[in-house]
Amino acid sequence: MLALGIDVGGTNIRFGVFNGHQLINTTRLEANLSQACRDVSAESAALEVVRILYSGIANIIKKYPDIQAVGIGFPGFIHPDSKNIIQSPNLPGLSYFDLRGELSTISGLPVTIENDANAAAYGEYCMADRPEGGLIYLGLGTGVGGGLVVDGKLYTGQHGFAMEAGHIIIEPDGRQCGCGNKGCMEQYASASGVAMSYFNATQQRLSAHQIAELADSGDKTATEAYVLAANALAQALASIAKVLDVKNVVLGGGMTAAWPLMQQAFMSRLDADLIPALRGSIQIKISTAEDSAGMLGAAMLTKANSS
Repeated sequence: MLALGIDVGGTNIRFGVFNGHQLINTTRLEANLSQACRDVSAESAALEVVRILYSGIANIIKKYPDIQAVGIGFPGFIHPDSKNIIQSPNLPGLSYFDLRGELSTISGLPVTIENDANAAAYGEYCMADRPEGGLIYLGLGTGVGGGLVVDGKLYTGQHGFAMEAGHIIIEPDGRQCGCGNKGCMEQYASASGVAMSYFNATQQRLSAHQIAELADSGDKTATEAYVLAANALAQALASIAKVLDVKNVVLGGGMTAAWPLMQQAFMSRLDADLIPALRGSIQIKISTAEDSAGMLGAAMLTKANSS
């Protein structure tokens, strides 16, 4: 069966046509949903999201009329039962929105929707041949998302907000986070966190990629920004591992391109923060899926949710 997996981002949307695990076709649509949903009513934001997504879906269905289901990985808080989008911090304006129902009605196809990090976690789990015991996924990008698969199923929690790993507080009264708290891990371990660390030390605004290039050339301040990110990430993961006791951990997202700058500090801090019984038992892998894990996970969830 052909399924369409969609990974929705703030500035672009990726569409993947899958036959099982096999990627048949991929398309990227540039669409600044973050801007489109800003400073407008909830109704206007919802209409624009539906319009943009359906235009992409319709074009792909013309080429692949045998597609039988659509899965969407969406950035935001998804209600565990209704699957309505409760809120999307990066796509302001959306509130308790039934995107699944709207797209299913106009496309005539069953639509599955899940948080984007959860979809990526399930995609990584499928690509790892469904490892025994499950898998923890942490996606390092502008923020830090997380997902957990246990015994073949996504664990999303009673309220749908499980594995919001980026909002584990690792620095009490630390940097202000968009969630409203202070000292969240993603304020240090994400691309925006690295940029903030470097700015605080130098008053220069550079991207995480530019800071990585400086670190590669020996810049001490740039290196320290990535060490701080590594320590924050390891500290949060140690807490997660002590609660969940899942050994398979996959790190994905754009920040992993700078993993060589983080690896030594990360492993050292992880061992220091784990209980002795868990030291050496956590298997850390860097994703090789590039940008396909979210699409695959969304597509595979259409089958998992129908069985």
